[in-house]
Amino acid sequence: MSDTQTSAPSRDDFASMLEASLAGRDLMEGAVVRGTVTAVLHDTVVIDVGLKTEGRVALREFTGPGSEAPKLGEQVDIYLERIENALGEAVLSRDKARREEAWDRLETTFESKEPVNGAIVGRVKGGFTVDLGGASAFLPGSQVDIRPVRDVAPLMNKEQPFAILKMDRPRGNIVVSRRAVLEESRAEQRAELVGQLAEGEVREGVVKNITDYGAFVDLGGIDGLLHVTDMSWSRVGHPSEVVEVGQTVQVQIIKINKDTQRISLGMKQLQSDPWDGVALKYPNGAVFKGRVTNIAEYGAFVELEPGVEGLVHVSEMSWTKKNVHPGKIVSTSQEVDVMVLDVDPDKRRVSLGIKQTQRNPWEVFAEAHPVGSEVEGEVKNITEFGLFIGVDEEIDGMVHLSDLDWDRSGEDAIQDYKKGDSVRAKVLDVDVEKERVSLGVKQLGGDPMDEGGFKRGETVTCTVTEITTGGVEVSLGPDNLVKAFIRKSDISRDRAEQRPERFAVGDKVDARVTNIDKASRRVSVSIKALEMAEEKEAVEQYGSSDSGASLGDILGAALKGQDED
Repeated sequence: MSDTQTSAPSRDDFASMLEASLAGRDLMEGAVVRGTVTAVLHDTVVIDVGLKTEGRVALREFTGPGSEAPKLGEQVDIYLERIENALGEAVLSRDKARREEAWDRLETTFESKEPVNGAIVGRVKGGFTVDLGGASAFLPGSQVDIRPVRDVAPLMNKEQPFAILKMDRPRGNIVVSRRAVLEESRAEQRAELVGQLAEGEVREGVVKNITDYGAFVDLGGIDGLLHVTDMSWSRVGHPSEVVEVGQTVQVQIIKINKDTQRISLGMKQLQSDPWDGVALKYPNGAVFKGRVTNIAEYGAFVELEPGVEGLVHVSEMSWTKKNVHPGKIVSTSQEVDVMVLDVDPDKRRVSLGIKQTQRNPWEVFAEAHPVGSEVEGEVKNITEFGLFIGVDEEIDGMVHLSDLDWDRSGEDAIQDYKKGDSVRAKVLDVDVEKERVSLGVKQLGGDPMDEGGFKRGETVTCTVTEITTGGVEVSLGPDNLVKAFIRKSDISRDRAEQRPERFAVGDKVDARVTNIDKASRRVSVSIKALEMAEEKEAVEQYGSSDSGASLGDILGAALKGQDED
């Protein structure tokens, strides 16, 4: 019997053996370890990482872009997911090992804000997938290039630099940008090119793009803005009127902004300024021909020569057309005669007038129709204060209510007229400065007050027109156009005879003119005053105060004398 003896292991021995077999599990799982390739099969690589069993990794995890299949005995970094699975094998991953390595490297690059190389490998919603040497990143569509890219195929699977915009390792998110790298590179090139330019320098460039406000010109790797106002001294409606895409142009560098690296260009600066000496070329009061280039609500712009425009304000366009749009007076491209009203070279402004090149129609009318002459025209408008009559092709004259009729009120007289009626009138006044023509209709027939030639104390024959309780209305003068009123107390010297009902409409009576008021157009007459005047005259002729003759004797003698005569 041998001296060697065997004994059954104790409980403590099993515990120590278990601890030994599990030693390092917590430290190794979920970490990248070093392993040795022990076999390369058809689609599997067998790797020994120093555990009781080997692990198997799919061959495709080793043969990605830029990688080759490992060789027997080669040392490789591998990710240990689990020490042992249900089959007793180690669970390994080359992809995760590469990803962990990439994350460590990318975090360092992200902190230093340096670009990282990668390749666009696929398209996803909203952008693309980029392989950063084991780590997958998202490239938004807006970050592919500086300008929108229609075809991304030439950029696929091509290694190029990217800038890391965002990293979130716990979530496994990485956002990259190719545009940021291009802009930085472009900014460096731009800064270098800007340093080679100088303000005032003349360069040749190619028009790359045209907008509503100007054109972008490529000066050889850097763009400058040629604003529409710097294209020509003349008014430019749209930049396409002067330049076109692809055209080679000579430009002058007007300004360089070192901070924003913006370059302002000009073409008109290469030509002589037409505003030099403009005050001498266009003196005030001189008349020139011009072409209407633009029409606005407040007036029209007229080009006197290329680069020099003046404004004709709407108030200086026509003598008679007021409150109308300038487009109803002139049209674009129309040639017009204009007078220079004012020149301001500093502000580059020229004030022009069209109506000043024509005679004032009110002056012409005043010469042709002096005050007192008669005109005939059509009623153009009827207002609450009178009639407007067209006395000329461009001029209307006004007949005030008070100048329609001598006897009737203006409100009554204006009812006789309607628009379109032909009316004759007399020119009462022409105010050239206020552009007014005053006319009168009643003045055509003369003033009945003047034609009657009435005098105080004169005996007139009146015709009774109306009987009232207070007196008698009468008419007198030529054609009985003058109205008068005989008060009850003036009907007779005898109080008993002071009765209006003694008369009838149409009766003829003699009376004495006692007062004339032209302002109110009233003539005062009195039968009583006539009787008293006749009595006084009879006394003086046929009797005296000491003759002893009675009044009846005197009147009788006076009447007898009249009969004998």
